[in-house]
Amino acid sequence: MKKRSKNAVWYTRGDVAFLVVDVLVLSALFVVVLYPLLFVVSSSFSGGSVLTGLSLIPERISFEGYRAVFEYSYVWSGYRNSVIYTVLGTAIAMVTTILCAYPLSRTDFRFGKYAMGLCVFTMYFSGGLIPTYIWIKNMGLLNSMWAIVLPGALSVYNMIVMRTYFGSQIPKELRESAQIDGCGEWRYLVQIVLPLSGAVLAVVTLYYAVARWNAYFDSMIYLQDRSLLPLQNILREVMIVNTSNTLYTDVEAQAAAEQRAELVKYSMIVIASAPMMVLYPFVQKFFVKGVMLGSVKG
Repeated sequence: MKKRSKNAVWYTRGDVAFLVVDVLVLSALFVVVLYPLLFVVSSSFSGGSVLTGLSLIPERISFEGYRAVFEYSYVWSGYRNSVIYTVLGTAIAMVTTILCAYPLSRTDFRFGKYAMGLCVFTMYFSGGLIPTYIWIKNMGLLNSMWAIVLPGALSVYNMIVMRTYFGSQIPKELRESAQIDGCGEWRYLVQIVLPLSGAVLAVVTLYYAVARWNAYFDSMIYLQDRSLLPLQNILREVMIVNTSNTLYTDVEAQAAAEQRAELVKYSMIVIASAPMMVLYPFVQKFFVKGVMLGSVKG
């Protein structure tokens, strides 16, 4: 008769049934999420008719949609501008958020409650579009990249997540020990707090980067020079050009134009989403630790 191993794991019928149902449900959700992504990518490479139904295999592989997008000269400048706005805007936002979140996480900050109240107030009330436009104009920021990266440099929601993380996950004993050793506030923040906050820093950085990359409305309002427009605005122009209601006398020409517009649409989705899709896997592991721990405690 075999003896039960000390490390053996025994499951009841209820446990097995739960695991089976769990795997089936998660597999179904995985397919539901993955299928639209695969459909868009496959459609962008379709050289024949646009994919219909549940098919994911194009009739023939073609780069016509991507060629139509990149033939537009301002796409490359838009890519460059989006990278600049994303990197610079995220860096400024992270510095601002850290410098705001750390003092507010300190219980000995005398005016912390009042400052936090002012920050929360801005989440519900704002000056509005016209006063903001006048303010940016009076500061001489119109038609410059600073009109994109400076306004809205601080997200109060992201700051609250980071403040909660600092207050709940960084032991207070560390600061007391650092003070005994003669460590100042700046050194404590840079050399102790930030290295221990890699998870929340990665999460907030991705939040800012995605928001900056996808932003287009501010560029429509504050930028007049087309060479300064980010990728999202350029792709919007390409979309408008390729979906214009041009009427053709030839039915085949009309169908070809509509087909081209569909290919361009799917190609633009892939082009605009690819950078963030590539970036996400590198910080995905930090999400649960960085957001959930910082939001459950404190």
